[in-house]
Amino acid sequence: MLLHIPAVLAPDQVASMRARLDAADWIDGRATVGAQGAQVKRNEQLPDHAPLRRALGDEVLAALASNPLFHAATLPARILPPRFNRYRDGGEYGFHVDGAVMALAADAAQSAAQLRSDVSCTLFLAEPDEYEGGELLISDTYGEHEVKLPAGDLVVYPSSSLHRVAPVTRGARVACFFWVQSLVRDAEQRRLLLELDASIQSLTAGGAPREPLLRLTNAYHNLLRRWAEP
Repeated sequence: MLLHIPAVLAPDQVASMRARLDAADWIDGRATVGAQGAQVKRNEQLPDHAPLRRALGDEVLAALASNPLFHAATLPARILPPRFNRYRDGGEYGFHVDGAVMALAADAAQSAAQLRSDVSCTLFLAEPDEYEGGELLISDTYGEHEVKLPAGDLVVYPSSSLHRVAPVTRGARVACFFWVQSLVRDAEQRRLLLELDASIQSLTAGGAPREPLLRLTNAYHNLLRRWAEP
């Protein structure tokens, strides 16, 4: 399931993050991938150990915590601390698949903690007219989907999808990215739960009778109880 979640960050939050990111020291993004990824990756990233990465990542996590659509869509059990990247001067990332299991913390003392990547997330921090190219292209059974969103908007999609970032030929594409381990491993089950949750919210807002709403809500929670993993 590919989903656009608008306005995760307000414009003033984006502006503040961009001011700090534009003044930051970036490193070669190939430092964070394996041998296959390094062959097709040309971008820059904030170092994992950088205090700025931690500070901005905490701001993103705080925004996500208050976003009901993000929670309904991903049902997060764990979220990898957000990272930040920049593409410019022809930078791109060829087709690749995200690692299935990732270290949850960059801190060596916590290196045993791991996260299963179920949902991949990209939070755009540059407006589409600030750069040319840089589209996120996600491939699934329905073909290729092109994503280029306003600053502050988020796209979530299954981590099992092949995807790439097209070359940036003008300006700079700046973004935050992270992964979620969901309470519900199966992407189709997550989609069904999201549709059921959205229907419940819509019927509630429309003043539907309480009894059928209660039965739908009961069905939602019983399915979540059946499918959720510890």
